[in-house]
Amino acid sequence: MIVTMKRILVVEDDRSIADALRSTLTAEGFKVEVARDGEVALTLFHQTKPDLVVLDRMLPKVDGIEVLRAMRQTDTTPVLILTAKDEVSDKVTGLRMGADDYMTKPFSVHEFVARIHALLRRTKSDDTPSQIQVGSLLVDLTRRTVTVDGRAIEMTRTEFDLLVLFVRNPEIVLTREKLLEDVWGYRFEGYSRTVDTHVTRLRKKIEIDPHNPQMIQTVWGMGYRFSPSTEGR
Repeated sequence: MIVTMKRILVVEDDRSIADALRSTLTAEGFKVEVARDGEVALTLFHQTKPDLVVLDRMLPKVDGIEVLRAMRQTDTTPVLILTAKDEVSDKVTGLRMGADDYMTKPFSVHEFVARIHALLRRTKSDDTPSQIQVGSLLVDLTRRTVTVDGRAIEMTRTEFDLLVLFVRNPEIVLTREKLLEDVWGYRFEGYSRTVDTHVTRLRKKIEIDPHNPQMIQTVWGMGYRFSPSTEGR
């Protein structure tokens, strides 16, 4: 079974603290992105879709509470707020705005890691579906397996990640640039052929007729759209 690394976005303007948190979380097996101001934080949040956010309360450009407010308008990703303040009113403000947990600097690294794991366990059990069923297609997000009519379909890591992105965004046109960013982690002109090649392979595995695909549809001049209203096989 291929295991996907959880993504954590660390938003901290103090470079030494940010570097320490990155090292700690990387050692725990997480994929870590770091933002050092509120504007970059919001950009990375929407681009990388992290599984958890570690958010400093005091940030340049956009305050941490405003960053949290913006995130909560469209998303329920767990957020752990860090602050140098130890005031009850400040803590209450963060929790009321939607923070899931709160730690005051300085803090124990062991307690920090424990809280991260606890938040991820809670989110997994409460909010994250373990399977997505689309007609005869079943995608198991926990085991990272795919079956069609009960028959196991072998997939590479990239093919699986691409399929998950499609099934999580039904009827939405996904550009090649978007697919490159979310699945491969880069966006360069001339690499769209990479996306086309993987889509072709994916169609061969889940469509009844790969030459006349019904599930992963081409939107000419734009990209692809996943239509759950039709079954692939």
